[in-house]
Amino acid sequence: MAAVARWQYGWSRELIFPAMLQKTPGSRSSPTNYCPVCGPQTKKNALPYYWARVTEIPGTAISIEEKLTSTLRNVLLAFFPSYQPHQGFSMKRQFLKTTLGLAAGLAIACIGQPARAEYNPKLLRIGFQKSASLLTLLKAQGAVEKRLAAQGVEVKWVEFPAGPQLLEGLNVGAIDFGYVGEAPPVFAQAAGANFVYVGYEEPAPTAEAVLVPKGSAIKTVADLKGKKVALNKGSNVHYLLVKLLERNGLTYADVQPVFLPPADARAAFERGSVDAWVIWDPYTAAAEKQIEARILADGKGVVNNYAFFLAEREFASKRPEIISLLFDELQKQGQWIIRNYPAAAAQLAPLQGLDPAVVELSIRRYSNVVKPIADQVLAEQQKLADTFLELKLIPKEIKVKDASLPGKR
Repeated sequence: MAAVARWQYGWSRELIFPAMLQKTPGSRSSPTNYCPVCGPQTKKNALPYYWARVTEIPGTAISIEEKLTSTLRNVLLAFFPSYQPHQGFSMKRQFLKTTLGLAAGLAIACIGQPARAEYNPKLLRIGFQKSASLLTLLKAQGAVEKRLAAQGVEVKWVEFPAGPQLLEGLNVGAIDFGYVGEAPPVFAQAAGANFVYVGYEEPAPTAEAVLVPKGSAIKTVADLKGKKVALNKGSNVHYLLVKLLERNGLTYADVQPVFLPPADARAAFERGSVDAWVIWDPYTAAAEKQIEARILADGKGVVNNYAFFLAEREFASKRPEIISLLFDELQKQGQWIIRNYPAAAAQLAPLQGLDPAVVELSIRRYSNVVKPIADQVLAEQQKLADTFLELKLIPKEIKVKDASLPGKR
């Protein structure tokens, strides 16, 4: 019987953006979709984790055998605090019954009526990635909590595996503040995400690189032609790959991108399933130290590799004093790292699950200098947006400055 499905296929082990995606009616074997994070998509038998408005394909089977990711669980809990996810989802129908209704709340955002967690003036929710050393140290030391306790403001930290997932949490109101690389905000803005740039970390072009195995015959970027290159979709390294290829006389179409989150990409790289891996620190440093991966090229002289501090628009408008407090603590933390690299690495190592030598190599490649957002930096970010539009990786032209508060840049 024909019916209307309320889900959309995605194909990664991580939650990215629920989006208003398009599917060709009647096509079952190889659906073609547009994801605002990942661009045009074609793949068979994808894992359904994008939740969106989609017309059912008659006879299509749904295969769900993954357990809920921590990212989706965090977002669901923002809307349904009493929700208790199952430990596993081997029963496909049970998965649908218990989660489809909850995920529908996310899908509303895709059809023009966002379902959002209500603004709470007594709560600050910070999204972070363990690989982001500044925020990871700040969380461990509790400085923000101590300063806000006097104001009766509670601080909650929500961990995300990468920038695109963090942006989704920001978009649906699951967090108020977060830190990501330069590419995820461009994809998110093109998808209509509700955030503003509030600050940035100065460029770190050597903190992202293309890696190849120690014994690889690949010696130059030009040698990547026709090769399989692993990268995280919609992340800062997406732009690095595009610009490195251009610099070496190739186009994005000349390589075979293999879209994997960092942990899966590392495994594929070690197995030899891909020829190269484009990744950021500390993953780069870990691969160098642990498996003797070789840096083919980094971003020096090619890209800036800014990192950005973002805030949910309503929160940034209503609580500028908390944004200022966060920047004060982040700037102090950054200066402490610069003065104490070995001590910072020793503190971060157990938090990131890495050897101190790996962590120190990584943090020395970042600037650790935090500043409020500025017009010239937004202008550089516009170049990314224009490049992704030209490559049809985003569906429409955007003005990066629109994602900033007047008078705050």
